[in-house]
Formats: sequence, structure tokens, C-alpha cells
Amino acid sequence: MEQAAARMEKEPRKIVIDVYTDWCGWCKKMDKGTFTDPKVVELVNRHFYPVKLNAEGKDPITLRGQTFKYKDEYRSHELAVALLQGQMSYPTTVYLDEKMNMLAPVPGYLDAKTFSRILRYFGENHHKSMNFQEFEKKN
Repeated sequence: MEQAAARMEKEPRKIVIDVYTDWCGWCKKMDKGTFTDPKVVELVNRHFYPVKLNAEGKDPITLRGQTFKYKDEYRSHELAVALLQGQMSYPTTVYLDEKMNMLAPVPGYLDAKTFSRILRYFGENHHKSMNFQEFEKKN
């Protein structure tokens, strides 16, 4: 996450974050099937900085001068709690704009076809002119 933020200083892009846990079966299924799909790889590389965030990771992460840490009381990392807006569901894919503002968290397993549509929706800036249902009807 810190590397993506640093790269954005030089070349702003959106960020797509895979929020996962080590014990999540659907997360592993997305790793094997969705994230390796050639169309998904092409769309991510064209429009986003990809980040994998272990929601139960123990290492502190500093962004914009704020340090996020693992919290025992949540059994989760503070950054994951913030990105998922307290809705701790795995996997969740989080989309941030070029200024690291939240576009949307999308909870649940996504197959390559569905994930590609969502990547295009945010990556090609369709979210600025229509909702996702309108985008799906046109695409």
C-alpha cells in the first residue's frame, strides 16, 4: 500500500485493493482464477496500482502521515477496518481514485468476467457519468 501511494506521487492512478485473509477460501479462489485472468491483468495494469492487503496483517502501514496498526480488539488491521467501513467481509475489493479517495468497496467473490466489468467501470471513469446498472446495460 505504501509503495502504491509513493508511485502515485509521480504518476497518479487509481488503486484497486484486494482485502483478504489467509483463511478465506473465496480469497484463494479469486487469487487462482480471477486475478490471473489475462483480461483482468491487462485492465489492472492499464488503469490501477494493485494492492493486496491482509486484513489480519500485523505490520504497521503509514499513509499520508497516519499510521495504521493491527488491533487485537478488532482482530483486524486498522487500515482494513477503515477501507471496509467496518463491514469485515472477505474478499472485498476496494477502489480508490487518483487522490486515494474512496470510490467503493465491493464485497464478495468476483469471477473474472464480473471483475473485468467493475475494473472498466472505475478504470475508464464511467462512474463519473452513470451508475453501475446503467453501465452494465450499455456494455
